[in-house]
Amino acid sequence: MKKTLSTLMMATAASMAGIAQAEMIATAVAYEIEGQAYEGMLVYDDSVKDKRPGLLMVPNWMGVTENAAKKAQRVAGSEYVVFVADMYGKDIRPQNAEEAGKAASAVRSDRTIMRKRVNAALDVFKAQAGEVALDVDHIAAIGFCFGGGTVLELARSGTQLQGVVSFHGNLDTPNLADAEQIRTPVLVLHGADDPYVPEEQVQAFKAEMRSADVDWQLNTYGGAVHSFTDPTANMPGKAEYNPVVAERAFAAMHSFLADSMAE
Repeated sequence: MKKTLSTLMMATAASMAGIAQAEMIATAVAYEIEGQAYEGMLVYDDSVKDKRPGLLMVPNWMGVTENAAKKAQRVAGSEYVVFVADMYGKDIRPQNAEEAGKAASAVRSDRTIMRKRVNAALDVFKAQAGEVALDVDHIAAIGFCFGGGTVLELARSGTQLQGVVSFHGNLDTPNLADAEQIRTPVLVLHGADDPYVPEEQVQAFKAEMRSADVDWQLNTYGGAVHSFTDPTANMPGKAEYNPVVAERAFAAMHSFLADSMAE
């Protein structure tokens, strides 16, 4: 698994940047939650020996995939160690939108399970400090689509982090009062024309954050719909890659994390 993913990551880096990054590593990490097998992915630049902050990454509804590995590589660079969380279990690897929707809905419908799994992945990530130069005192969480909603639930669970960043994620939650438990800065990167996150949900999220006096930011990008950071998204008007907005959103993430990690 390690060799296959490492090869993938090197090819991805070369294709994206035009420069081979031979030291980029992606290693499968097996773990268990209540006796069920899960498998996440640790992604980092092995040429950097100094401790780096960590990013727990929750991928979109397709779960732990090659595309998730590519996105983790982009995010990690030489600055971060990234752990891609498995929210479904090792034996659940969606092959299409129908399977992904079923798997994601099962988790979204039970926020207790969602929070338990994402917190367990965070614990597994911290335990990797013995394997890689990870600064466990400086860890943030990021998520995409389904993963964006998941990391917001991680924040609502009261977990202490350096920050949480949601890319085109859902903003709803069953219990708005849970925002009182948030102990981390929050950044939401949202497409203004996202049909899956209607304006009513955005306004409810704003009210939730204000009422709980959370340290929060919401960046809204005109002309962007769902999945704007995903190069494979090709549903015009619904879920569609927007390279310009994607670059702006990633720049906003890096600026936010630079501030939050400095604390």
